[in-house]
Amino acid sequence: MASTLRRRTLLAAGLASIVPFDAARAQGAYPNRPIRLVTPYPAGGGTDIVARLLGEPMREDLGQPLIVDNRVGAGGNIGSEHVARSAPDGYTLLLTAGALAIAPSVQRNLAYDPRRDLTGVALLATVPLLLVVRPESAIRSVADLLDHIRRRGADVAFASFGIATPPHLVGERIGAEAGRRMTHVPYRGGAQAMPDILSGQIDVAILDAVSITPHVTAGRLRAIAITGPNRSPALPDLPTLAQAGVPFEAVGWHGVFAPAATPPAIIERLNRAFVRAVAVPRVRDGIIAGGSLPIEPPLDAAAWTARFGRDVEAWGAVARASRIELD
Repeated sequence: MASTLRRRTLLAAGLASIVPFDAARAQGAYPNRPIRLVTPYPAGGGTDIVARLLGEPMREDLGQPLIVDNRVGAGGNIGSEHVARSAPDGYTLLLTAGALAIAPSVQRNLAYDPRRDLTGVALLATVPLLLVVRPESAIRSVADLLDHIRRRGADVAFASFGIATPPHLVGERIGAEAGRRMTHVPYRGGAQAMPDILSGQIDVAILDAVSITPHVTAGRLRAIAITGPNRSPALPDLPTLAQAGVPFEAVGWHGVFAPAATPPAIIERLNRAFVRAVAVPRVRDGIIAGGSLPIEPPLDAAAWTARFGRDVEAWGAVARASRIELD
């Protein structure tokens, strides 16, 4: 009887020693096949450019290719929902922009909940917006713009690249600061808005720094502020919106998400790989050249998930106050 108990004890101890080994080996096996990085916007856009910059350093770090998959439609929600519904195994990720934080507040029939169905992996860069006017405009500062809105209200027109986008909500927040609403004129992009800005039909445009910074540095447009908590290295003399008198620091970004139930060990492995990839000089230079700002210092996955939740609340407050909804 004693020998039988001793054999059972030894067997149990042996099994106990094997379990952690197998778990470690299973975690160490990730990744063992290509990783699909879904971007919910078209090829050639800011999010797609960042995704493709990351490809080579991520392959070197993880030992597997990073395949960019452009799943476009419904303002980014088709690709985002696809990832939210994917297997939580670390092989389907989402690289998207700040509009994801706005969607829960403006989409009536959103088929997924970004905060419940996705978890943050890594924040790669912020994508500040520029407030720009034509060079001949009498509006030379945010203070001038606020005075202009107070005097003319809805006669002041501002351009953005779409309804319920970050530029649209920033314009509404500026109007709230002035106590009167401007008239919002959405365009498909900065290039389409340019003729109306230069002709004076649009008083001010709020557009992404990725496409607009070159026009500012060339003197075709005058910038009066940049959104977000930090100034841009490309335009170091330009004040932030908060520094210029409108206390609002929410900003666009490029961030990576995974399905919510993805194991923490995989999330941590991916976070380290993305952080190292963004630090590669060629990647960093490419992000800055496009008008974005790499995250310094980098955030771990938990901090990024928490920041995303705060962004949902900040953008949601503006959307609700402005009564912005999409069908």
